[in-house]
Amino acid sequence: MNKHDLIQQLSLTEHIEGGYFSESYRSNFNVTTARVGSDRSILTSIYYLLTDDRPIDYLHKNQSDILHYFHAGSPITYFMISPAGELSKVKLGLNFALGEVAQLLVPGGCWKAAVLEAGEFGLLGESVAPGFDYRDLEIAQASYFQTSFPDLWTELAPYIHH
Repeated sequence: MNKHDLIQQLSLTEHIEGGYFSESYRSNFNVTTARVGSDRSILTSIYYLLTDDRPIDYLHKNQSDILHYFHAGSPITYFMISPAGELSKVKLGLNFALGEVAQLLVPGGCWKAAVLEAGEFGLLGESVAPGFDYRDLEIAQASYFQTSFPDLWTELAPYIHH
């Protein structure tokens, strides 16, 4: 199986954050939140693919918690910035001896980026609770990161979509 097979078989399309995705599940049960458009699906799930020609999931922030699950291919490195400005890096993959993890929680309110550093593709699944809504998504702006996280700017600049 290669990236083209996955894109076709999973009906993946380009995502505004980078990579490719398709929504695989949206709960019919709703939850009321204090957010814009307060009624939200209680859970959504997607397939997400980074490829050697679209290797970056650019820095962004969601309001909901997101669980990332590794499915296949090469490992993917996550950069996460807490609301306090602390940077952490985690490699999502299946080589536990090298410290990779098969699943990763990114709490709502944290900035995150993901990078396929080698290989043809890395396939993930993501579950979002409450369910994903584009109104909850904030794409990173260079000026904000230069001002808010000046010590991290050099390391994070390649992961901000221009």
